[in-house]
Amino acid sequence: MDKLRMTSQDLPKSNVEKLIEIFPNVVTETQDAMGNPKKAIDFDLLRQELSDHIVEGPQERYRLDWPGKRASSFVANAPIAKTLRPIRDESVDFDNTKNLFIEGDNLDALKLLQESYLGKVKMIYIDPPYNTGNDFVYSDDFSETVDEYLVRSLQVDSDGTRLVTNLESNGRFHSDWLSMMYPRLKLARNLLTEDGAIFISIDDSEMSNLQRLASEIFGENNFVGTMVWAAGRKNDSKYISSSHEYILCFARDLSTLRENGVTWKVRKKGLSKIYKVAEHLVRMNHGDFDAASKGLKDWFGALPDSDEAKGNKHYSKIDENGVYFPDNISWPGGWGPRYQVLHPISGKPVKVPSGGWRFQEAAMKEQIKAGRVDFGRTDDSVPTYKRYLHETEFEVPYSVFYQDGRSASKRLKALMGGPVFDFPKDETVIQTLVEMVTTGEDIVLDFFAGSGTTAHAVMAQNAKDGGQRRFVLIQIAEQTNSKSYAHANGFSSISAISRERIRRSAEVVKNKAGLIAESLDTGFRFLTVDTTNLVDVYLTPDNTDQLQLSNLERSIKADRTGEDLLLQVLLDWGLELTISIATETFDGSLFYVIDDGALIASFEPIVSLELVREIASRKPLRVVFCDSSFASDDVRINAEQVLREISPFTDVKVI
Repeated sequence: MDKLRMTSQDLPKSNVEKLIEIFPNVVTETQDAMGNPKKAIDFDLLRQELSDHIVEGPQERYRLDWPGKRASSFVANAPIAKTLRPIRDESVDFDNTKNLFIEGDNLDALKLLQESYLGKVKMIYIDPPYNTGNDFVYSDDFSETVDEYLVRSLQVDSDGTRLVTNLESNGRFHSDWLSMMYPRLKLARNLLTEDGAIFISIDDSEMSNLQRLASEIFGENNFVGTMVWAAGRKNDSKYISSSHEYILCFARDLSTLRENGVTWKVRKKGLSKIYKVAEHLVRMNHGDFDAASKGLKDWFGALPDSDEAKGNKHYSKIDENGVYFPDNISWPGGWGPRYQVLHPISGKPVKVPSGGWRFQEAAMKEQIKAGRVDFGRTDDSVPTYKRYLHETEFEVPYSVFYQDGRSASKRLKALMGGPVFDFPKDETVIQTLVEMVTTGEDIVLDFFAGSGTTAHAVMAQNAKDGGQRRFVLIQIAEQTNSKSYAHANGFSSISAISRERIRRSAEVVKNKAGLIAESLDTGFRFLTVDTTNLVDVYLTPDNTDQLQLSNLERSIKADRTGEDLLLQVLLDWGLELTISIATETFDGSLFYVIDDGALIASFEPIVSLELVREIASRKPLRVVFCDSSFASDDVRINAEQVLREISPFTDVKVI
């Protein structure tokens, strides 16, 4: 029986044959013999991608560089001996949910997810810690002191003597921030589907660096655009009131989106309110559509600019078919057909648009018959085309939008009973992104989960359109301030706040969902990043005495459960971590049946041949045992023979 690897994927070995497609960051620019720029392969970076140690040898080229970049690239590729452990008590609907909440350093978590979720995530949204000049919770193995940074960046020598005229005041923090982000974005890219996309919130401090960093990782040709979120005026600035932040967007493969004709659209805001007002005005004016139209125009005019319905103010007329916008009826670009169109009341020809009619004469008659042409009161005016709001409810999102930044804080405070989290992201904004990019059972990942906004947004969008989207959230167990409201109310970590926010927002979403509430998945499996389930063995045979041998018989740590081992098996075999898990017993022995029998696992201290026969009779695709469960080599060989005879196509592994 072959043994499972039980470590995260070794990226350098698996990436050898996928140069530019897998490693867009190895594409750089150089100069030809005539001094003209051209694309080239950065062989130093390529060597780094395929190496298990830090590679030296920088060359002069166009690229984003900083002290610590090579080390952070190494960190991204280095395998780890860690696993994910399930915590049922902190989960919600563990056996049925398809959602995940992972507590732990997101670098470790992303490495552990590489095989199970490779190419399966449709959308990633992250709100990483902004660079405020402070140290990061995500320090990784390459964090350093100011003195270490100054020496390595050649600003001072090893004795502290200054080597440059001016020391950087905050360069260390730029380098730290980039080193923190680089390996995480590299690993995240692997998880995206070919038509997937990543959205990253950021402010002015690292916007330029982030775009260059993301261009290197995702490829400059996959840059989709930057959304500017105007969140309201701030009065604490001496020079410019920074009332905005950015959401940077990159596609996994923009050419795939183009080839498949994919467009991103969202439903216009405030439509329900507009329809309700229009219906009321028609009723109030006893079917007088002219009076109702005047009332609708006045209502739009009275709305504040911040009202979400205001953006549709041009849909200001009403007829028996609904609310519409009197659109241009002339030929785009001019030179359209010119013919007589008679006014329905006067019977006289109306004015022909300067660019000619939008439709040929026969088609124009059909449009008039269908009531799509809006004639003026007299034949002196040019008719317009009725563009109904209910036919144009979806639009390509604007790159600049307004959303009051204070409203999200107020809603979260009301939901949680107090100010448990500073500056949460707005779930309605994230829901718009989810609506833009995802449908059906798409997976949405957020590896800087914070207060759990992304999970809230995914559940809300599922309730809105009946989707079955799934979320995967990752949040480090960052401790709350001991003097904070959150800490005083029992929330010891940001992760705990996030999980409770998901529970409470799930109830809110279900209460508003109506009949669809029963079909909504508002649960999550709670997993934690932990050390491997295997015992660390540092002793060589020469250094192991007879008394120690009994302690080495079982390679599994004493505090690990069968479900702990099962999760590590799922990771090793690249199976999704929300796959169905059932337990059964045979002759007093417990075993796990995964995905209706596709995988069967037994981690009992002793595995009998009768149990092996029972498992083999079900003809699973895969079977896993503990190596130490077989009393001898003879028993192991007999077990293999039983499986080979009864279920010859079963793949058998041991841990």
